[in-house]
Amino acid sequence: MCRLPVASLFICFWLVERSHCHGSLQDSMGELHTRFAVSLYQTLTEKENNSNLIVSPVSISLSLGLLQLGARGNTLSELERTLGYNVNDAQVQDFLLHSQGDMSNTSRGMWLQQTCTLFIQSGVQLLTEFTQHAAAWANTSVVRANFSQPSHTRNQLETPGHGHDESWALQAGSSSGELSGSGEAQADALWWGHRLQMTLVNTVAFRGVWQKQFLFTNTQNLPFILSDGSAVKVPMMYQATEVSFGQFRTASDERYTVLELPYLDRSLNLQVVLPSERKISLCSLESQLTARQLASWDTGLRRTRMDIFLPRFRIQNKFNLRSVLPTMGISDAFNPAAADFTGISVEGGLYVSDAFHEVRIDVTEDGTRAAASTAMVLLKRSRAPVFKADRPFLFLLRQINTGSILFMGRVMNPVEQAP
Repeated sequence: MCRLPVASLFICFWLVERSHCHGSLQDSMGELHTRFAVSLYQTLTEKENNSNLIVSPVSISLSLGLLQLGARGNTLSELERTLGYNVNDAQVQDFLLHSQGDMSNTSRGMWLQQTCTLFIQSGVQLLTEFTQHAAAWANTSVVRANFSQPSHTRNQLETPGHGHDESWALQAGSSSGELSGSGEAQADALWWGHRLQMTLVNTVAFRGVWQKQFLFTNTQNLPFILSDGSAVKVPMMYQATEVSFGQFRTASDERYTVLELPYLDRSLNLQVVLPSERKISLCSLESQLTARQLASWDTGLRRTRMDIFLPRFRIQNKFNLRSVLPTMGISDAFNPAAADFTGISVEGGLYVSDAFHEVRIDVTEDGTRAAASTAMVLLKRSRAPVFKADRPFLFLLRQINTGSILFMGRVMNPVEQAP
C-alpha cells in the first residue's frame, strides 16, 4: 500500500533568564495564515539559496501564538503584527481551537497530529492564567526538567513526540514529572544549568495515503534537469488519472501550472507548482508568490485527466529561526533588554535565546523496495495532457477545510541527500 508522504518536525523555543545574560473570520484567518506562510517561506529562500527546502508554517505560527499568550508590551505587538492576529482575542481563540482540533486527526489512510510541550526548569512557577489559556487553545502538556543535568532532557527535546508517562495535561500548579540525566561537557552543563528555564517544543506529524496510489512498477529512472542545466537520473513515479489542474501567470507574466493530488480521506492535498517553461526559474516564481495568488488556485483549478510524472523525494531541513524571525518583524522576543514575557511566569526576565525548527518529508509510492521497476510503455500512452515535474518545483501540503499550509517547500534536486 502506498503510504506517503510521511513528515515530521519539531520547533523549539529556548527561554532563558535575562539576569543571566467562522465565516468571514475563517476567511480572514485563512488569509493571514497564508500570508505568514508565504512570508516565512520567502525569507527562508533568501537564506537557503539553491538547495532543497521544507518548512512547516503552521507549526511555527502555533508556537508563536502560544508565546503570544504570555507576551506583553512591544513584544506582544511585534508578534501580533507578524502573525496578523492576537490570540488573546476570544474569537481568534475559538477559531484556533476549532482548527487545532483538525490538527489531531486519525482516519482511514491518514494520520495527523499536532502537539505542544512546555519543558519547565524545576522551581519555575507558571502563571495560572497562562496555563489555563494555553491548555484551552493548544494540545499542550508540561514536563518538568532538570536542565543542570542536560543529557536526558536534551534527548526529550530532540525527539518529536513523547510517551504519556513523560508528560501530563497542562495545569496550573503541576510540580511532578521531574526529568534528569547523566550530564555532558562541563561548559554545556553550565549553560543549561544557569540560563535555560523553559523550552517550547511544537510537533506536527503527518502520514497519508494517496487517493489514487502510484504503482512501484510504473516508476523508472528518468532525467531531472537541475537549475544549472545539468541532468540527473531520478526515480520518477507515474500514473494516469483525473486531477485538479490549472494554468496561471505571475505579475511579470511568467506562466506556471498547479497540480493537486488528494489524500485518501480528501481532507488534505499536495499541491505541486511547476514553471511552465524551463527558462523560467523557480526562484523567480517563488519571489512573486502572494496570498492572493494562492487563493486564486482554489477557483482556477479544473478536473483534468493527465499523465503525471512526479519524482520521489526526501527533504530534511533544520533552521535556527533566530536569524529568520527578526527579518519578519519579531526582534524584541530575542532581546534580553527588551523582551516582555511577564504573562508566562512569575519568574521575571524571560526572553527567547534560540528558536529551532526541524522538518522532514518523504514522498514515494510505497516504502517497500521489493523489486526492480518493470519497463514502462511510455510511448504508447494516450494523448492526455502531461504534467512532468522533471525540473525544480514548489510543493504545499494543505488542509482543505481551513486552507492552512502544513508544509511548504521546494525540490531543486530529488536525489540530493537529506542531512
